[in-house]
Amino acid sequence: MTLVGKGYFIWKIPKCEGGVPAAIAARAVAARLSHVLIKIADGANWMYNYDYDTRTDFIPPVAEALRAAGISVWGWHYVRGDNPSAEARLAVERMRALGLDGYVIDAEGEYRHTEKRAAAKTFMEELRAGLPHTPVALSSYRFPRIHQPLPWTEFLERCDLTMPQVYFEGAHNPEEQLALCVEQYAALRPARPLIPTIPTYTSSTWRPTPGEIVRILRKARELGLTAANAWSWDFASRPAFSDLWDALATFDWAPETPLGDVPERLVEALNKHEPESVASLYAENAAHVTGARTIVGQGAILEWYRKVFTELLPEANFEMTGKSGSENSRHFTWTANGPQGAVRDGNDTLGLRQGRIQYHYSQFSIA
Repeated sequence: MTLVGKGYFIWKIPKCEGGVPAAIAARAVAARLSHVLIKIADGANWMYNYDYDTRTDFIPPVAEALRAAGISVWGWHYVRGDNPSAEARLAVERMRALGLDGYVIDAEGEYRHTEKRAAAKTFMEELRAGLPHTPVALSSYRFPRIHQPLPWTEFLERCDLTMPQVYFEGAHNPEEQLALCVEQYAALRPARPLIPTIPTYTSSTWRPTPGEIVRILRKARELGLTAANAWSWDFASRPAFSDLWDALATFDWAPETPLGDVPERLVEALNKHEPESVASLYAENAAHVTGARTIVGQGAILEWYRKVFTELLPEANFEMTGKSGSENSRHFTWTANGPQGAVRDGNDTLGLRQGRIQYHYSQFSIA
């Protein structure tokens, strides 16, 4: 599962359009957002966007208004790892009560310690036991190589997506920072589809320009990413930040050129058992990602399909069993049957650019 289009993080609902659900939904529609991510919890005990004095939960009416406008709603949760079981219980309780579309783990400084690996493992096991079918994303630092103590593997083993915080504070090179972020996340094990979060706020004397917001969004599209988020609605909706809000709101996430039925063409090429035909569907600098490895470039992808046809699934028949997506993203499920093995659980996501595969995340097991 992935997201397609533009999204905004909400920290405190009362700070967004006065907390009025209809106004929040109207502004989201005007900005052509596809999704909104609302803080639902902090740590092990604190329900967020909840007034304990009046026992009022601010989220349900906002979520209802957004969904009525065709916008998906995700919840996000700042976790610390000091009591991972309690954090997981709170996450499950909030997600079940609110019925949101996806859940985001915000893991930062408190988890930047090697001794927190066991906590991350416990948290993810108990979270997934309670939310087995909910899409889960990890939101954390943009450059994993300089934050190696964070338990990346323990989190990502049970996540579906990553949402790195590409906050290029103190600099004005958003394209370079996003490209480096994508490169470093692709090297993680396991790798997951990536949706960047970009800054629409100020920090000390630093402030991104509207042009930089447009440039990083263009770079995300160029890299074949299916979506991008921004932090945060609370800041960008203020009059002093209207230029940053408008830069994202007016950015057109529509495809640059009409896209063909790429999953069908991919399956058709697979059934020809010709690696060259399959590789020709990919961009020259495309990335192919499985849980075990990431390869980049048509040449490496060609060699991968040679291995598929000669070693993994020789003479297999491939069949697409389901498809969804729009614009520059496709998700499809598939099966394969051959004399040396079969796949029953194929589950792939494609990021497309100009009708070719820019990013391919594939999950399957051979029995």
